[in-house]
Amino acid sequence: MPAITVAQSQRILRFIPQADLAILDPIWTTALVTRHHGYMVFDTLFGVDATLRPVPQMAESAVSENGGLAWRITLRPGLRFHDGEPVLARDCVASLRRWGRRDSFGQALFAATEALSAPDDKTILFRLSRPFPLILDALAKPQSFMAAIMPERLARTDAFTQVTEMVGSGPFRFKADERVSGAHVAYERFADYKPREDGAGGWTGGPKIVHFDRVEWKVIPDAATAASALTTGEADWWEYPLHDLLPMLRQNRDVRVEITDPTGLIPTMRMNTLTKPFDNPAIRRALLGAIDQKEFMQAQVGDDTSLYRTGVGVFCPGTPLANQAGMEALTSPRNLDAVRRAIAQAGYGGEPVVLIAGTDVPNVKNACDVAADMMQKVGLKVDYQATDWGTVIQRRANREGTDKGGWSAYCSSWGGLDHLNPAVHLLLRGDGSFFGWPQSPELETLRGKWFNAPDLAAQKVLAEDMQKQAFIDAPYLPLGQYIQPTAYRSNITGMQQGFATFWNIRRS
Repeated sequence: MPAITVAQSQRILRFIPQADLAILDPIWTTALVTRHHGYMVFDTLFGVDATLRPVPQMAESAVSENGGLAWRITLRPGLRFHDGEPVLARDCVASLRRWGRRDSFGQALFAATEALSAPDDKTILFRLSRPFPLILDALAKPQSFMAAIMPERLARTDAFTQVTEMVGSGPFRFKADERVSGAHVAYERFADYKPREDGAGGWTGGPKIVHFDRVEWKVIPDAATAASALTTGEADWWEYPLHDLLPMLRQNRDVRVEITDPTGLIPTMRMNTLTKPFDNPAIRRALLGAIDQKEFMQAQVGDDTSLYRTGVGVFCPGTPLANQAGMEALTSPRNLDAVRRAIAQAGYGGEPVVLIAGTDVPNVKNACDVAADMMQKVGLKVDYQATDWGTVIQRRANREGTDKGGWSAYCSSWGGLDHLNPAVHLLLRGDGSFFGWPQSPELETLRGKWFNAPDLAAQKVLAEDMQKQAFIDAPYLPLGQYIQPTAYRSNITGMQQGFATFWNIRRS
């Protein structure tokens, strides 16, 4: 290759994401690829460090006043949006209000907020009706529905309408003119991005130094083709390599396989509580007795027991709130005949269970295959409808019956951090706010008590109560936890812990 072409290629990072980027707005979907995209284009007032504690990001400082009833946040100087306009406090206020309508943690914060204002161009002022000690944790949350800061003109868009114009203040510009659905997404380094000058790099905190001029996402659904692209150097980084291919990748001296996110992935089956048969909690509850988490996990990773856990409840294993309360619902001996009888006694009338599956995302497809087989074995009439994942995440918003394009169930995988605590665990909401729309006043009451708990010990007691209640209401089915390594070329250095981020890494 001519020297100039080689030099140009060295400044481009080629990344194979887990799925296509179907939705751009980071507060409109929980899809992990949209979160990754969001952190490239947008910045946040606070990030989290390596210990998941909140640290200032766009904020220069945050000061609590009046006994915790006011918080004054000051912006760092020199922040600019991709259109050249300065980042002002009113942009942040509008962005946070929009975020607070969609995000579970944000809703809790705004329930305690009496007023949010911008007294001047650099100051954001929260006035609270009661102390909310977790305010910085809410603004820093790294889970889906990030508190992305965008220009006021975009942030005024209704929270339930997608923003499609991508103007942020993050380290990368989104190249809308290069986007090819299902194939290609591109970003270029934002030359006017001003990284923090202090702090240690963490998940989403600390200095975000960009060493590549461009990042190109190459959507490659076929695992063998993706593996070939990585091993031949056509791609630099494969986010979620298929577990079956890990031994082959490890043998290649030009490839590194690494576990960067120890919280792993937690597959779940979500049911639509608005339509038959899963509007009946007794039928949902009966299905808990049919779940064999080992079967689900082996479908994901094979027989390597070091890469999966069973006996997984509603909180991420290895984190403070994980507990054993009520776990006999998932760990007692499985009896499919008893489950079949329980479903019949609950009044199942033979209604079709429309299971929507994303076939281009292996971890979703694997879970759906096992779930379909499980439901058929206990007497449910399964209508397995396979599409691409982008279609699934849009279709799940349909509240109509299955005869009008609706759905009965779908499987997806959540990052372990998404099940860290009640503040961020969307599937534990009992207010009908998230897809599937279950109602559980008991879960909501316990969640409110958790926010007001005086210490971790009290939070743990409430987490046990929430898990026991979740096994009664069955808003979703936990399917286990597995560890997902990532793979990248050995000349890529500086890979960070956590989910896929694109700063502080370079080519050696």
